[in-house]
Amino acid sequence: MVDRSAPEFESSLELYQRASLLELGGLADAARWRLHPENVVTYIVDRNINYTNVCVADCKFCAFYRRPKHLEGYVLSFEEIGRKIDEVKALGGVQILMQGGHNPYIPFQWYLDLMRYIKRHHPIHIHAFSPSEIDFFAGRFGMTIEEVIRELVAAGLDSVPGGGGEILVQEVRDRVAGKKAGADRWLEVMETAHRLGLKTSVTMMYGLGETLADRIEHLFRVREVQARTGGFTAFICWPLQPEHTEMADTPKTDAMTYLRTQAIARIVLDNVPNIQASWVTMGPKIGQVALRFGANDFGSLMMEENVVSAAGTTWRMTLPEMRRLIADAGYTPKTRRQDYTIIEEAA
Repeated sequence: MVDRSAPEFESSLELYQRASLLELGGLADAARWRLHPENVVTYIVDRNINYTNVCVADCKFCAFYRRPKHLEGYVLSFEEIGRKIDEVKALGGVQILMQGGHNPYIPFQWYLDLMRYIKRHHPIHIHAFSPSEIDFFAGRFGMTIEEVIRELVAAGLDSVPGGGGEILVQEVRDRVAGKKAGADRWLEVMETAHRLGLKTSVTMMYGLGETLADRIEHLFRVREVQARTGGFTAFICWPLQPEHTEMADTPKTDAMTYLRTQAIARIVLDNVPNIQASWVTMGPKIGQVALRFGANDFGSLMMEENVVSAAGTTWRMTLPEMRRLIADAGYTPKTRRQDYTIIEEAA
């Protein structure tokens, strides 16, 4: 458990609450340069594939899911998923990010067969199944987390995305996502994945009515796991997109809150190597500014994105545009893999 009365917690919270925007940005930028002295900003060419939108988690902040038997519910065929992979590979894509709803009608064998199908017919790095999905599989199929992950890895899983983290404080999760993996369980899945040799990203979605101290606790909990495992490659944060959700009357947070939050994350998470800017929710201009507030990565080209856009956020970008935005901000753009190794471009 995080001790909120500890001096370091209190000083981090005070910095987040009281420091000026530019002071926070300056501290975060300094932390970024200590970790990444080269003048490079990375990005990845990948595609989000949401294999099903049928879900029984009923998260109050989600506009994407459909209840079982809803007319708009779907499960993609292996062939459709294969076509989507071929399209992203044609653009130089190096991975797929594959996540879906908690669909009670899909057997575990389907997921294993899907990954074997991908590796056989459309080989690519599979970054898939958030901790919430893995926890759902464990409960639905009567397995331990370790058994689920071992079977997924044997079938072709390469790494785990950090989705479904929201705020890792149980009181907040009870209020907005009571049917989904709790804070301890979410982190247990990540720690187990790390122990079994997988790298993962980690996220924070804020603006759910949590306190600033809740956000700091989230960061401290992430840092504690990272100190034990070293398995987190990157941290990404973004604000709730409330449109078309049960939380539609929740006020949207502004760009300053985003920049402050990313900056304090870079300062606190001194053992997580990379911070990813979230231009998908904040837009390209704030994405550029975020590169001076601790971010060293511009995230994904996002050839396809269905979850955030279901809530009405529709930022899109081409590859030349992404490279230009990074260059205009004063950095050298370089494409990377999921583990943040650089892909050297042919001369």
